[in-house]
Amino acid sequence: MTDTIAATEELKKALAAEEGARRWVRRLAVGLGAVLAIGAGLAWASLHRPPPPARFTTAPVAIGDVLENVQATGTVQPLLEVNVGAQVNGRVTQVYVDYNSVVKKGDVLAEIDPLIYGTQVSAQQANLLASRAQLEQAKATAASSKAQREIARVTADRTERLFAQNLASRADLDTAKGNLDAASATYDAAMATISSQQAALGAQTAQLRQSNANLGYTKIYSPVDGVVVTRGIDPGATVQSSFQVAVLFVIAQDLRKMRILADVDEADVGKIADGMDTDCVVDAFPGEVFRGKITQVRFSPNNVSGVVTYSAVVDVDNPDEKLRPGMTTTITVHTHEAHGVPRLPNAALRYRPTPPTGPDGKPILQAPEAALPKGQSRIWVLTSDKLGDEKDEMRVVSVGITDGIYTEVTDPSLAMGSRVVTDETDVEDKKKKRIF
Repeated sequence: MTDTIAATEELKKALAAEEGARRWVRRLAVGLGAVLAIGAGLAWASLHRPPPPARFTTAPVAIGDVLENVQATGTVQPLLEVNVGAQVNGRVTQVYVDYNSVVKKGDVLAEIDPLIYGTQVSAQQANLLASRAQLEQAKATAASSKAQREIARVTADRTERLFAQNLASRADLDTAKGNLDAASATYDAAMATISSQQAALGAQTAQLRQSNANLGYTKIYSPVDGVVVTRGIDPGATVQSSFQVAVLFVIAQDLRKMRILADVDEADVGKIADGMDTDCVVDAFPGEVFRGKITQVRFSPNNVSGVVTYSAVVDVDNPDEKLRPGMTTTITVHTHEAHGVPRLPNAALRYRPTPPTGPDGKPILQAPEAALPKGQSRIWVLTSDKLGDEKDEMRVVSVGITDGIYTEVTDPSLAMGSRVVTDETDVEDKKKKRIF
């Protein structure tokens, strides 16, 4: 019995030892499998790792179109806009037009009460008739005085002959000469009265003309053919004429021809000139382009808060009368065009390499770049050394017009397809590191 128990215990110990050995074998197999899996993963990642990003961002020199444009904003105005006012005072009795009314030259727009001015005309006519009667009376008096002067002269001549023959006394001669002088004075006074009456008649005639003119001014006429764009008076209102005439109506002569007064920046005014074609757009008609032409670039500057602009006058066809006075418009002036020419992106002209850093990690100050003459610019072209490493090489090339995105290349030394540097990718990585 004791032997059996001992044998059983020995068997249990052997089974336990064998189970422990199997457990270690399984652990070893799992660990070895994990190491193999990690190694395989690392090997796969190494084989499929993407190539490191290029240091430089580049763009090729390619053939394309470069259209140099100048943009400006302005306001739509009629080609000819006439302000109509009143030259006399009074109450408005009639208004014959309204907004958007089409009028012809000479049409009556409104009428001021003519009663007062009609009365003045009647009074001036009566005064004129009275003055004419007085003038005729003065002429009759002058004629009578002239006749009396002739009689006095004849009498004086006869008395003087009689006195020479001792047939008349000295007293008679003196009396005759006195009568002649008195008659001459009366005649001269009558002639002076005629001159005075003629002057008064002329003044009254002028006053009558003025009164008739004032009466005519009570009717306000259209000075041009056009459309009424503003009406500033209603029946019953009183017009007070003064040195600054109130604007009663504004008439646009022809809305099929409009004018845009655009403010061109001082940096762009040297690029535009009379006769250049323009495209005009307004918010009211998106996608629709109105064609125009520059007719004048004014020399007078506009200075608003330190910003200097110059006014460019653009005449625009408006056959459908879509453009309205006061609309804000954006004009695009086609200054220069180059088709099928070598071009490069403007980012290449703005690019500057990142300066090297010193031992302290700060950028090393570089000498300032020398100014280039007009028509030349610095660019950096991507090249490779003997080991195949990429590097950027600075070149000075001749350039032409630009449209803000691309610039024309006029330098034949820059081959087509050359890769010009527009940015550095490592600079962006540094920025990201600083951010995060």
